[in-house]
Amino acid sequence: MRCMEAMPETNFELHAGNPVEKKFWGRLSLQQATAHYYFTRESLMQHLMHQFKYKRNKELGNQLGKIMGDSIKRSGRFKVDALVPLPLFPAKEKRRGYNQATILCEGMAESLQVPVLKDVVIRSQHTDTQTKKGRIERWQNMEGKFVLAKPEAISNKNVLLVDDVVTTGATLEACGAELLKAENVRLSIAALCYASR
Repeated sequence: MRCMEAMPETNFELHAGNPVEKKFWGRLSLQQATAHYYFTRESLMQHLMHQFKYKRNKELGNQLGKIMGDSIKRSGRFKVDALVPLPLFPAKEKRRGYNQATILCEGMAESLQVPVLKDVVIRSQHTDTQTKKGRIERWQNMEGKFVLAKPEAISNKNVLLVDDVVTTGATLEACGAELLKAENVRLSIAALCYASR
């Protein structure tokens, strides 16, 4: 896919203290964090995200997941025993037909050779879209919205929580805090895109 080579990679997976890791400093106990591409409006990446998220292009999502998995594996910085996709509220997932984070995870799992654990954490309440909210509003919107359903599935594991875009990190922080309630779990985060505000 030649167009993939033209996309703005961050190379965050290679660097400790990268902008995604810094986002969570003092907020969440993380091992590592990364995002593969920079996200800007009106870009090729925005177009591809739209295709993947809203036009049911799962094959594209799977391919992007493989690219993410390959780069994480090559970096040597991430220890991963299982992948956890950031859950969607069930009604939203039903409407869309799939969870885009799960599709990314399935592509990543091919590279990383680890399982995808889908129902470990669930989204217990519907939330308004985060796109028009500021940092504080995003956090308030996400508070208490996730529930750790199967702590035993991730106890004593290195878990990689996966989402499509990290902006303020509020959604990932809320979900990650819930995952960290499992016994002796070590948490890392990977997103497809990094959108700086």
